[in-house]
Amino acid sequence: MLITNVETVPGSKIIQHLGLVQGSTVRAKHVGKDILSGLKNIVGGELKAYTELLQDAREEATSRMIEQAQSIGANAITNVRFATSSITAGAAELFVYGTAVIVEEEQN
Repeated sequence: MLITNVETVPGSKIIQHLGLVQGSTVRAKHVGKDILSGLKNIVGGELKAYTELLQDAREEATSRMIEQAQSIGANAITNVRFATSSITAGAAELFVYGTAVIVEEEQN
């Protein structure tokens, strides 16, 4: 599956537009890690537990978007965008969406 955040796939021609596809997940960190991150917040620095949380969430949401695109016959997803939102203390939703398309290699 080709995934891009631009409107086209370089070297390819979009031959069919299949519509919006999306994936999302809501993740929460273990309360112990949440407390440690709170302490880190006092002294500053990267909150690695939350970095890992968002990376895992991006991977899961993207995987769900790809599954949806494959189920409707797409071989590429264009205009991919990510959004996050806080659901509750220590939990975040990660949402990814794009346009499912069928592309073919351009002939020169």
